[in-house]
Amino acid sequence: MARRRKQTKLSLGGAILVIVAGIIFKMIDEQTNLSGTQGSNTNYASVSVATKSGVDYGSTSDDHPTEALASTVLSDKVKQTLKAKSIRFNGTGAFLLNNNQTTLNTKVSSAPYVQLSKIDSLGRAGMANAWLTKAGRQYQNRTETGNNRTIEPVGWHQLQLSGRYSTLYNRGHSVGYALAGNIKGFDASEANAQNITAQTAWANQSSNGDAANTGQNYYETLIRRALDANKKVRYRVTPTYDGNNLVPAGNHLEAKSSDGSLEFNVFIPNVQPGVVIDYATGHAKLVN
Repeated sequence: MARRRKQTKLSLGGAILVIVAGIIFKMIDEQTNLSGTQGSNTNYASVSVATKSGVDYGSTSDDHPTEALASTVLSDKVKQTLKAKSIRFNGTGAFLLNNNQTTLNTKVSSAPYVQLSKIDSLGRAGMANAWLTKAGRQYQNRTETGNNRTIEPVGWHQLQLSGRYSTLYNRGHSVGYALAGNIKGFDASEANAQNITAQTAWANQSSNGDAANTGQNYYETLIRRALDANKKVRYRVTPTYDGNNLVPAGNHLEAKSSDGSLEFNVFIPNVQPGVVIDYATGHAKLVN
């Protein structure tokens, strides 16, 4: 009988250990999911993120942000960082700075290059400078070149969307893979923390040269076309933050070709139609 009671106690103890272990693993799994990934089901719609009174946030089905939404990131600190004498909304998502003109020097005699700033104490990417030619262009996809590694940049708290985009954040590059992925020594993967920020899907993807929707990809398309026409382009991208916020307010893009046929100086606001973002943390929620 004593042996049976001992065996019973051992069996009961083992069952309790299994139950406790299961609870612990479940807690760990739930905590891990809070990091959010591009394809995860994590949704932070329940997180408390304040909307601004009187702002038309639009809808997730909108082509581009309203001027009111785009202007929410233009704080006094951001304007001071941009150092622009004039800032004008172009009607299709972006802001033109100094009448779309830049002071970039195009008298460069070196080989193509990309120079990236070190990440700061908060882990944020900084200014990126580049001298681009057709030789530095990349026409193969990331898998073919082995540049398909990824990271989650600071402020990455993914939000599932409906409408034009399925998720809020992309791993937004400063200098794009297609523009400079063939330049020796440049890590064009989405795992390069010096070149990647938490960028909204609209700001990153819009919109392959379509002048009716001018996110970062629109301006990159202008550069790609210039490079394919054998032009040389000086390019600078500056992720612009409001104080110690982890998520940038937007990207300041400047480009100028050596022959003067291409030039722009714009600010791409890091906003998403139908969404309000807490730039200090990266948490966000759906508005419409």
